[in-house]
Amino acid sequence: MTNRPGNSPLTPTRRAAGVLAGLALGVALLAGCSSEGASTDCGINACTVTFERGVDANASILGVEAKLVGVQGDQVTIEVAGEQLTLTTGQQAAEVGGFAVTLDSVTDQQVKVQVSANAEG
Repeated sequence: MTNRPGNSPLTPTRRAAGVLAGLALGVALLAGCSSEGASTDCGINACTVTFERGVDANASILGVEAKLVGVQGDQVTIEVAGEQLTLTTGQQAAEVGGFAVTLDSVTDQQVKVQVSANAEG
């Protein structure tokens, strides 16, 4: 049997270190998501934010702040990464601060927005 460098199996210590690093990354991603007057459902590079209407609603997602500024009919003004944009349901994604933002729905009670990291950003 020939012992070749680079082909050795992972030692238990290395395997445990890899698992712990993965868990730490997952916890960091979850901990980076907070909100007030809103709920969030986040993946690795996208979040759905459901803002409650009639309150000062905001969420910290994907390393940026998203805030509901106003609603008028089917138009919603939000602020993402310090920039305001006005969206309507069914509109193509708007680009802002390296993110693609779309308006999913508007009701009397809530506004649902999708924010995803721009693959080209």
